[in-house]
Amino acid sequence: MSAARVDYIAPWWVVWLHSVPHFSLRLQPVDSTFSPRDESYQESLLLLGLLAAVCLVLNLAFLATYLVCACCCRRDHTAQTKQRSSCCITWTAAVAGLVCCAAVGVGFYGNSETNDGVYQLVYSLDDANHTFSGVDELVFENTQRMKMDLEQHLARLSEIFAVRSDYIQVLKFIQQMADSVAAQLSKLPVWTEVTVQLTELSEQTSYVEYYRWLSYLLLFILDLIICLVTCLALAKRSRCLLASMLCCGAITLLLSWTSLAADTTAAVGTSDFCMAPDIFILNNTQSQISTEVARYYLYCSQSVSSPFQQVLTVFQRSMTSMQIQVTGLLQVAVPLFPTAEKDLLDIQLLLNSSESSLHQLTAMLDCRGLHKDYLDALTGICYDGIEGLLFLGLFSLLAALAFSALICAGPRAWKHFTSRDRDYDDIDDNDPFNPQARRIAAHNPPRGQLHSFCSYSSGLGSQSSLQPPMQTISNAPVSEYMNQAMLFGGNPRYENVPLIGRGSPPPTYSPSMRATYMSVAEEPLRPYSGEFPA
Repeated sequence: MSAARVDYIAPWWVVWLHSVPHFSLRLQPVDSTFSPRDESYQESLLLLGLLAAVCLVLNLAFLATYLVCACCCRRDHTAQTKQRSSCCITWTAAVAGLVCCAAVGVGFYGNSETNDGVYQLVYSLDDANHTFSGVDELVFENTQRMKMDLEQHLARLSEIFAVRSDYIQVLKFIQQMADSVAAQLSKLPVWTEVTVQLTELSEQTSYVEYYRWLSYLLLFILDLIICLVTCLALAKRSRCLLASMLCCGAITLLLSWTSLAADTTAAVGTSDFCMAPDIFILNNTQSQISTEVARYYLYCSQSVSSPFQQVLTVFQRSMTSMQIQVTGLLQVAVPLFPTAEKDLLDIQLLLNSSESSLHQLTAMLDCRGLHKDYLDALTGICYDGIEGLLFLGLFSLLAALAFSALICAGPRAWKHFTSRDRDYDDIDDNDPFNPQARRIAAHNPPRGQLHSFCSYSSGLGSQSSLQPPMQTISNAPVSEYMNQAMLFGGNPRYENVPLIGRGSPPPTYSPSMRATYMSVAEEPLRPYSGEFPA
């Protein structure tokens, strides 16, 4: 046991998650030892997921209460209050967007870590599966050589050496050695059932991990899209985009709490396994392999000899004895029986192949290779995998917080957009200082400019004989209004200013602006100055 603790030490987050209290659905304490087939243990993990569901219900209840209060409460609509509300909405959306982007960054890291850990587990399982399959294949090939191929050659040699009893005794000795090798090989464990289980586990793990990784990737993209839609809705003051953001935000909030429940359950369950993985493996492999073999590969202690040492030793000695006997027959019997040379050479080649496969079998059965795969699998799932799940849980919490803030800011932004549109509706469309009127005028054909009263204010003639045209409210340039104001002794003629009549004050101009408007206004007066000479 101590050797295992030197090779593998559970990280602190595994110890922390393993210490989480386990309760059944009846709120009775449950042992935290990893036992996925135990109904009480399954209920304890399910209860952890239900806690996240309770948090979701509380979050939705809080949002519903806030939305009802925000829609029902009335506030004053002073300019200062509107400005403060607009600033609060902007800052809330900005902070929520930053938190959402930070959550997505954390989620990307956690998703990548979990994916790396799971695929390291899959690669280790495949490597161990390849080792077990290779052992079974080598054992089968050597057994076939000893029972089938060698027996055929020995049968033909028995016919050739029928008159020589001493040669027949040598052939019987070789047959006994071959039977001994086959008997020793049959003592090795058959890994066929283990190979099937490892293959199934590897394929299922790869399948589930691919769709888990893809689901989180789509969730990250959805979060970023919702943040972008929120920015566009606030920038364009679009209530349609705002409504879409609120609906998608509620769905994403539900997905965030669901992912938190799945991450919490998976992290705690995996931590229970990683706290004592050797005990779980020993208890669940008793029907496939012996406890001695399982301990040999799990701990790989140098003080413990291989349980296959006797089998390999007998195999090696038998191969050496058979090669010596075959070499003696080649030297003695071939001169007397030339037809036996081919069979003896085939037997020698067969024994050489068996000896070569013996070295491969010895290397595959050594504990160091499989123990390394075991440690790599634990490192992948217990270090990278659980660490990634913790970061994914943090992502879910941050995303839930960010979208809760965005949903809370949604109704206030909606009311702000509505009050802003109402303020624009209260302004006359013909007001030249109204931004909406300017946009409308840009799409309408320009009206003819009105001549100022300077055309009718000459010293010759009577103003009564020159009836000025009927004054109409127009969107004439500001320079013409200033021109009329200066022609009447610096006192503005407010009758021709379209702002009069609605209680709006006339525009105020600085001296520099007035001088600029005067220089521009003198240009249209020159043609009229010579029209009525004094």
